[in-house]
Amino acid sequence: MAHTAELIAVGTELLLGSVANLDAQILSEGLSALGINVYYHTVVGDNPERLSAALETARRRSDIILTTGGLGPTYDDLTKQTICRVFGRELELHQDIVDALRDMFMRSFHKPMTENNIQQAMLPVGCTVFDNPIGTAPGCAFCEGGVHVLMLPGPPHECEFMFRRHAVPYLKSLSRDVIVSHDLRIFGMGESEVEQILRERMKSLTNPTLAPYAKRSEMLLRCTAKAATEEEAEAMLSPVMEEVRQILGDVIYGVDVGSLEEVCMARLKERSLTFATAESCTGGMIAQRITELSGASAVFRGGVVSYWSEVKAGVLGVPRQLLDEYGAVSEPVAKAMAEGARAITGADIGLSVTGVAGPDRDERGNEVGTVFVGLAAPDGVWCKALSYGAKRRDRIRGNASNVAFDLLRRYLTGLPL
Repeated sequence: MAHTAELIAVGTELLLGSVANLDAQILSEGLSALGINVYYHTVVGDNPERLSAALETARRRSDIILTTGGLGPTYDDLTKQTICRVFGRELELHQDIVDALRDMFMRSFHKPMTENNIQQAMLPVGCTVFDNPIGTAPGCAFCEGGVHVLMLPGPPHECEFMFRRHAVPYLKSLSRDVIVSHDLRIFGMGESEVEQILRERMKSLTNPTLAPYAKRSEMLLRCTAKAATEEEAEAMLSPVMEEVRQILGDVIYGVDVGSLEEVCMARLKERSLTFATAESCTGGMIAQRITELSGASAVFRGGVVSYWSEVKAGVLGVPRQLLDEYGAVSEPVAKAMAEGARAITGADIGLSVTGVAGPDRDERGNEVGTVFVGLAAPDGVWCKALSYGAKRRDRIRGNASNVAFDLLRRYLTGLPL
């Protein structure tokens, strides 16, 4: 049986724009991986009447409802009470949760629990309890009239933890089928281009399926199969994924990986190599992305943010003649910056970015979106010229940092640069 889910986020702060609804993205991606269709997202303020109306609508068109938020101890945390009223359930006190909360307050906060937290231990009669070891609000799930209702906390890290720890097993138990998904991460080809190439193949597939998803400066293809066992699902996925690999080639940079920088770090570790950066328009973005990964110190020596030409010359050793003749935004300077990053850090590989992120042309008349990405290694120096046009500043910088990591990936795997 195919299931349809609806997400209801509760919180006035979401409607006011004070807080972004990150939970919706977390849950939609997770439900998609389970093969559960999400047809509606609803955001409701802390108002019982409007939440009741949203729940009544949702129960008529979906057989799974996931709510986020409104499970806390304050007067406006009314999600559980409203859901119980709509679905005809009573609330009951779970003394074990009260005891655990009191213990946590003493251990973590060194003070007694305030009595309003007892509200968090009130849960629907007969529900499946979702414990919350990283927060104070437990979640729960129950089924009433063929509709499964799952209540999750609002803070995104708690929501994601509880979804993976409790909601995923609960939802998997609703079907005897096993659903397996793999994500093919793609850089260097846009969503529309990939869709155009694979359109007829994607339309012809029913199980497994292929679905494109646009990401910031890149995209992914999710391949999903449903079968009686995981082994059967994998056997169904394998030929489809290989077919896609053959069609798209080296723009696929990994399967079930998190990012380009994650792939680069793994390749650098495999080859016992290090790299360093020299950045201008990206302002340290490449260095930031690699250092957000655990274990980055094994591969990343350091970086220089060289916005001014004086820094390019004085710190990185870019010859003043190149700066005067070609300008800071040029292929020769990008190459020299990459070589300088290698030289001053002792890294095996240097990566550089110099460009015009806007809003105006530079002093040499280079258009906004003109970027040069350089790579220097023991066996040569390369540069990739980019022209993004008058795109937004953040997109130019994000695209440029992705190109830098892709250039590094290609060098490390012997692909054409």
